[in-house]
Amino acid sequence: MRYAIVGDTMPAVEVLFDAPGETMYTQSGGMAWMSDGISMDSNMRGGLGKSIGRMFSGESMFMATYRAERPGATIAFASTVAGEVMPVNVGEMNGLICQKGAFLCAQDSVHLNVTFTRKFSAGLFGGEGFILQELSGYGMAFLEIDGDKVEKTLAPGEVIKVDTGNVVAFERSVSYEIETVKGIKNIFFGGEGLFLTRLVGPGRVILQTQNFNEFAGRIIRLIPGK
Repeated sequence: MRYAIVGDTMPAVEVLFDAPGETMYTQSGGMAWMSDGISMDSNMRGGLGKSIGRMFSGESMFMATYRAERPGATIAFASTVAGEVMPVNVGEMNGLICQKGAFLCAQDSVHLNVTFTRKFSAGLFGGEGFILQELSGYGMAFLEIDGDKVEKTLAPGEVIKVDTGNVVAFERSVSYEIETVKGIKNIFFGGEGLFLTRLVGPGRVILQTQNFNEFAGRIIRLIPGK
């Protein structure tokens, strides 16, 4: 398969299948358009247990699988908010942990599994949920970035503290935990919430400039009667 990122404000990834039998999968509703010559199958990919795990990690319980029936068929998967679509060669990564909602689509050889943060407190208070998603296997996957993408490579022991909603993904070698904001005045008047995500290297970290949950919360506060 070959792919191209199309669009700027609300981008999509358009995939060209080179041979019959090539496959892409996405969460239910992720497909934007496709040509003739592609079959669709909705299923609980990986069985009931993994499907329930995906539901708790923010994805749909059912996944949609698209299979090329002839060469030259095309299909596109679009982002849901303004930002970027990021291609990831999973086989070149040291295991990639993603926040819920970051996964857009992937080749059939890429595995999407739920995983747990290393500290229970991170799940209880992190704001993004106790269950995260792990990409493994080999092949191409595509992530949604809200706003603009920022990539950092942390040295061993190097620390970066991030608002949880601005974390997209990080390599499995990066440790992840939650720490509280220090100081009573900062807690009540700082405007950044009680907790920050603490990422510790070594490894690659992918951030996004927009926290969509925070943005949506501001919109809701402007709606009369809310």
